[in-house]
This record gives sequence, C-alpha cells and structure tokens, in this order.
Amino acid sequence: MKKESLKVAVIGGGSSYTPELIEGFIKRYPELPVKDLYLVDIEAGKEKLEIVGNLAKRMLEKANVPINLHLTLDRREAIRDADFVTTQLRVGLLTARARDERIPLRYNLIGQETTGAGGFAKALRTIPVILDICRDMEELAPNAWLLNFTNPAGIVTEAVLKHSSVRTMGLCNLPIGTRMQIAKALNVDVSQVDIEMIGINHLNWTTRVIVDGVDVTQQVLFQAASGQSGFTMKNIPDFGWDLEFLKSLGSLPCAYHRYYYLRDEMLKEQLHAAETTGTRAETVKKVEDELFEMYKDPNLNVKPPQLEKRGGAYYSEAALNLVSSIYNNKKDIQTVNIRNNGIIGCLPDDVSVEVNCVIDANGAHPVQLTTPIDAKIRGLLQAVKAYEELTVEAAVTGDYGTALQALTLHPLVGSASLAKSVLDDILRENEAELPAYWQR
Repeated sequence: MKKESLKVAVIGGGSSYTPELIEGFIKRYPELPVKDLYLVDIEAGKEKLEIVGNLAKRMLEKANVPINLHLTLDRREAIRDADFVTTQLRVGLLTARARDERIPLRYNLIGQETTGAGGFAKALRTIPVILDICRDMEELAPNAWLLNFTNPAGIVTEAVLKHSSVRTMGLCNLPIGTRMQIAKALNVDVSQVDIEMIGINHLNWTTRVIVDGVDVTQQVLFQAASGQSGFTMKNIPDFGWDLEFLKSLGSLPCAYHRYYYLRDEMLKEQLHAAETTGTRAETVKKVEDELFEMYKDPNLNVKPPQLEKRGGAYYSEAALNLVSSIYNNKKDIQTVNIRNNGIIGCLPDDVSVEVNCVIDANGAHPVQLTTPIDAKIRGLLQAVKAYEELTVEAAVTGDYGTALQALTLHPLVGSASLAKSVLDDILRENEAELPAYWQR
C-alpha cells in the first residue's frame, strides 16, 4: 500500500546541485508528497549546508510547498525510517578532484574524475563511505531505496550490490541528457524519442534511436559526425566524431568515449588547460564559489540560472523521475545502473550495468536488448568492466596488489610501471582518505 507521505534523506546536501533538486521536489509535490526532507553533510561542509539549506527554505516558502526541511550533520537521524536515500557526495571535496585530474597528467595520462586513474582514485575514497551509509540503512531503514548519483556511479553501485543488502539503483544524467540532445538535433520533442543503451556507466553505446516508431539511428550518427554536434557534456570538449568511424561502429558512443576513441586529442586539450585555465575541478571551484555567493543573497528564492554552468544538466529530472516511478509504480522506462543478471551476456551476472529498465514499486526490470553485442563493443566493455571489478575489490580490501592490477588493466593506463607510479602518488596524496592502505 502506497504511503501518504515520504521521508527523503539527501547525503551530500550541501552540494551546489541541491537547489536544482529542491526545484524538482517543488514541481513534483502533487505526485511526490515529501513530508520530511533531510539535507545531510559532514562538519567540513557545514557552512555550505547552511547556505544552500537557507536558499532551499526560501524556495519552499516561495512555492508554498509544505515540505519540512531539516539541515543536519547527523546522518543516522536523517536515514532513520527514510523511504529514499540519495547520495551526491564527494569525499575529499573539490581539492581531491583536482588531485585526481593532475596526478595522471604528470605521466601523460588522461586525468578525469570518473574514468581512468582519476576515477580510480575517486572510487577508492568513495566506496568505503558509501558502504558505511549502507550499514546505517540496513539498521535504520531496511526498506528504503538508495539512489546513488555519486561518481563513479557504476562502480559505486556495484560495490553496494556486492557488499550490502540495501535496495539500490545507480543513476546518471548522461542517458537523459543524450535523449535531450538527440531530440534537439532532430528538432522533435523528447517524448517522441526512444533509445536503446547498452553498456556500463560512462561507457555506454546508444545502439538504436526510434522517433515515433521509426528507426533514425543512421540519421543520428550522420548528425553526430557533422562537426560541433552538441552530443557531449559540459565537462567534455565537443570534438566531433568521424563519420566513417561511427558508421563502422554502428552506434552512438557516449560523451565519455572520447577519452578512449579520441585519447590523443583529449589528452592534448587537458594538458593545455592544466597549464592555462586549470583543470575541470579548478574551473568548477570558481563556478561554485560564485554560486555560493549568490546563494547567500537573502532575496534569492529560486534556482539561479548560473547553476547550469556547473555541468549537472537534468540531474534533478533524472533523480526525481526515478523516485516518482518507484513511489507511483509508473512502469515507465528509464536507463539506470543495476545488477546484470544476464542482461549483457558477455559480462558476469553480479556486476553493475547501465541499461533500459521498466521502473515500478519493486524496482528496476531490464528491457530485453534488441541489438547484439559484437566485438566492436564487447572488447572495450569487458576490459573496463574487469577494471571496475578489481577496483571494487581494492576499495573494500585495501589490497595494494589488487589496486595495482586494476590500474594496469585500465585502457587509459595500460602499463604496469606507469600504474605503479600513479598508484603510489594516489595513495601518498590521499593518505587521510585511504587509511586502509596505510595500515598494511
């Protein structure tokens, strides 16, 4: 029986993204009756939590929506008897992200927060914290859903699936963003667009695009190869795809594939940015500082448009689509991270994959794939998934050898000697956040 009111806990509530989430709760209140909304952070994020929390209160008051907003550093209080827990946290804050980006660049490797050596470092810091949250949920809210937005979302979700009994799904704004981009490129409403996605988080391929029942995949591939196509994210340069490459691939790579398929161009751009304007983390830090100055304005009571510069487009929509579909048993289709269970036959059953699912009150039910996974996709997919499996193990065990093998295996590292140098730098510069590796 559907509950008449909900309790939601947002872990990482002091994030600059929170006003977008609040806007989403306001818009959806008629279908999503949240009674108590807890924004949770840690002591280091207390000031930001208060700033963004006060803005959130003003937004709720302006909209006249009867949601009781709670700001707290007590995670257990927030989780107790919650219906939904969302995670949008960053262990080590943007300072750690900047390290994640710069350490690989020292070795002429891609420096990025969700993939390669940078994503690996972030996963090592994040997984133990997420699993601590899961232990609180197992004790205090065993029936709650954990909806993870924390990057690297697929790896974090896999850790929860393997090492917790919590009901969970991972989500990302990339799939919904891809649908929006395709709709814009084809000049149609997004409701007319259906896509099939195959892969894992930040490594998925759009294998079919259907508009009003008509397969327009080839048209989309042609447009994606026509220069500044817009088929990317704010944090990834829009290097156009080669038409012959896309035709032979037969699918639309996600924006993050540029780090693999266009590695030389992406590395050159990153090295230049690091020497001039700064890495993405350093750019985001400036944007965040400006946003929080705006958030302090007591007259501000709406989400400022400048938040779009932060790079989290459609974050609220993706998150609250999922919450609403579970609560309202909608049985609609969304692209989420779940346990494989054979949906992608070339991957183990117990890993996380990112595929289309029917979402209802019982969770996510994968939609049968219509496109065979051939060697063009399978080769890269299996290599990166093997890296992810080892990364989860390394984060949980604190085992140096497993961490070394994970980094060596990643296609964006691919060298044992480089992997060892990078790993040693990561461990040394993240000593406070990775105590397991210093207790060996």
